[in-house]
Amino acid sequence: MQAYRIETHVQHDGQLTLHNLPLHAGEAVEVIILVRSSQGTASNPYPLRGTAIIYQNPTEPVVANDWEATQ
Repeated sequence: MQAYRIETHVQHDGQLTLHNLPLHAGEAVEVIILVRSSQGTASNPYPLRGTAIIYQNPTEPVVANDWEATQ
């Protein structure tokens, strides 16, 4: 099965029109519609970039009893 990706917008009357498809007339197709969330495309794809990283007691030894592998 071949897959083609086309992005378009739904018209005000609820219709969806696709133009210039790389298919032959009469060819059978399956249509799957994936709705893009508006917040995913407009928001920052890296929300943690530039935020501060704080290490609490970074040089303290790890307690051996806290590790599941040692038990």
